[in-house]
Amino acid sequence: MKNHLKNLILFLKGANFYRGIRLTFSILLPLILLYFLGYFQFAPAIIVGIFLNAPSDIPGSLKRKVNAILISIGLTVLITAIILFLKPFFPFLLLAITIISFATSLISVYGFRASLVSFSGLLAMVLAFATEKITNTEILMHLALISIGGLWYLCISYVYQILIPKKDETQLLSDTLNLIGEYLNLRARLLTKKNKREELTQKAFLLQTQINEKHETLREVFYSERKKSGRSHYDEKQLLIFISSINIFELIEAKQLNYKELDRLFSDRKHYLRPSKKLNKVLGNHLIHLSELLIQNKKIPNKSPLLKSLAKAKKIISIYVEDITLPKAREGALVLQNLYDYQEQLLQEIRSIRRIMANVKDASSVSFKRQDASQFLTLQEYRPNVIIENLSFKAPLFRHALRITLAIVFAFVLGTILDIKNTYWILLTIIVIMRPNYGLTKERSKNRIIGTFIGATIAIGIVLITQNVFVYSVLAIISLTLAFALMQQNYKSAAALITINVIFIYSLITPDALQVIQYRVIDTVIGASISIVANYLLWPSWEVNNLKHVLLEALQKNKSYLLATKDLYYNKTENQLAYKIARKESFLAISNLNAAFQRLTQDPKSKQKEFQLIYNLTTLNQTMISATASIGSFILNHKTTPPSKEFDVVINRIVNTLQMSCAILQDIPPNKLEDTIPIDDAQKNLQNAFHHLGVERDKNIKKGNIEINTKTLHQLQEAYLITSQLNWLKTLSENLKKATIRYNNIIKEDKV
Repeated sequence: MKNHLKNLILFLKGANFYRGIRLTFSILLPLILLYFLGYFQFAPAIIVGIFLNAPSDIPGSLKRKVNAILISIGLTVLITAIILFLKPFFPFLLLAITIISFATSLISVYGFRASLVSFSGLLAMVLAFATEKITNTEILMHLALISIGGLWYLCISYVYQILIPKKDETQLLSDTLNLIGEYLNLRARLLTKKNKREELTQKAFLLQTQINEKHETLREVFYSERKKSGRSHYDEKQLLIFISSINIFELIEAKQLNYKELDRLFSDRKHYLRPSKKLNKVLGNHLIHLSELLIQNKKIPNKSPLLKSLAKAKKIISIYVEDITLPKAREGALVLQNLYDYQEQLLQEIRSIRRIMANVKDASSVSFKRQDASQFLTLQEYRPNVIIENLSFKAPLFRHALRITLAIVFAFVLGTILDIKNTYWILLTIIVIMRPNYGLTKERSKNRIIGTFIGATIAIGIVLITQNVFVYSVLAIISLTLAFALMQQNYKSAAALITINVIFIYSLITPDALQVIQYRVIDTVIGASISIVANYLLWPSWEVNNLKHVLLEALQKNKSYLLATKDLYYNKTENQLAYKIARKESFLAISNLNAAFQRLTQDPKSKQKEFQLIYNLTTLNQTMISATASIGSFILNHKTTPPSKEFDVVINRIVNTLQMSCAILQDIPPNKLEDTIPIDDAQKNLQNAFHHLGVERDKNIKKGNIEINTKTLHQLQEAYLITSQLNWLKTLSENLKKATIRYNNIIKEDKV
């Protein structure tokens, strides 16, 4: 009960609920004003204008938000005009529907915000069928009122941004910290849950993708041009929390442990891992708690549980060495020490967030050059060539545009022939739930049908209990607000609330509300069925056939990240910016690959060809990036010795193997690099360097020098980490090459 109450409070204080209130307010105010001024007949068109142009109002830079809404207004007015003027001419109307559906759907190639503008355009076309305007004067007046509604919503959104400028940013930061906290908890389970690692790894893919998406949006917010005028103290605090969240995420990624080695060392000694596992959970839960406090603005929790868990993780290293004894315990002790160091760094970042949230005066400040910051932005290209490049059956969005066009045309013709009442509800269902991916379409169809049935059942119950107009009005307002607040979080609940809203609005207009419920349920089922069948039969976009370019991008970014890490090892000061940019790009590339794999899991089982192979490719790429991040993180946080020539040889071999994998996917002859030193000798020399440090340490122990100094410890850690990670990376790259060859051969066979 307590958790439910807490979640309710977080929801009511969150940006999503405020977004629902903003939309409801923008609708109610003109309704009330026009009613009292005696111009209520103008209200419906203005409300339509508000509905049509609200979707593109999503978190991000103010400039992009305003531009998107203005473009949306122009597009929706144009499409509405075309449909209304062509209604009497069925052949031309059918042609217009076809062209509008296809052209508007293609706008999605310009990114997520553009896809929402595209949705507004399709929605305008559908709602135009529900509009009864006959004369040119009526149509022009309707278009003018739609424009006014869109501009009115833009003004409301702009004023909201001025009055509560940080609501969306705070919500994004809160969501990000919450996801990272969940990710830490999942990584804790991976330490000891040997039999559930594949299942947990797939969940990790989803969390990684979600975290990267949040970071991308936050980059747009914090590094966009609107910061040119300088940052307030509040801006500074949010930016610092954002940077700490990136650092925490990289640290987690840097500790993608070699679980085979971990099992070898601790298979029958898992109790030595439990303090580290417990610490991960404590850190994760603390981040989740901090994410909630960003919304609730309450007192920061006590840090003592963090410090106690850290102390236990430190103590277990000494216990392990005492129990197993040196030198046998050295390898396991270094693994535990590296794990402890990583968790200590995590704790430092979390404590930084605590200090920032608590307004501690000596909390860190941030400073960066504008040109440096801009390099972290992923800029969306808006050239016309982008659409031209996607005019191919190889492009998933092109096939989706064709698919949704045919589905809309089929539904419209079917509704016309059968004289289905409110055919536009079928069209509305199609544009709302149909996605480029079959799995997403199926999931949204299921949620919409279930939500519609739930909403209809609730509404029927209320209609049978009371015919009170005031009750209908209040419930219509509440359901509208909650529906838009939950649209991104819980589509099933949102669908139920939208159904309730529509039924109560119709109940206010017509006494035959039960017939409205019946039609809405039937039309929803018809629209969902058409969407699923179209996605399955019309140029289906099975993910197994779309992975090649995503996989190639991941391999290329993996290679660039490894080279940037090599440069960082040589000169930490000069190459740090390039390293961080390469890190960001590699994380995004692997996030795209993870997302593609998630879409694959949603396809029908019969279409999930070579599922295990693709899972291995995704895991190998993810593990390579994590192993590289492990080296980079150690270099950034420790004083290191100069790189050896053996280090260069092994790195170059790994890079060359990755390049050969890229060449295989591109169907070009691979170039094999000649090693300056035989690779086996280079690996052996690196291993000997670590062994030599161990021998020297053993001699000191025999002399009675039990306590190890920081310099020696760091040298041992560096030698062990560099040697083990390079050996691991080499093995991973070779396995990745073999898997890539097999995948490429399968793709070629399918084409034949």
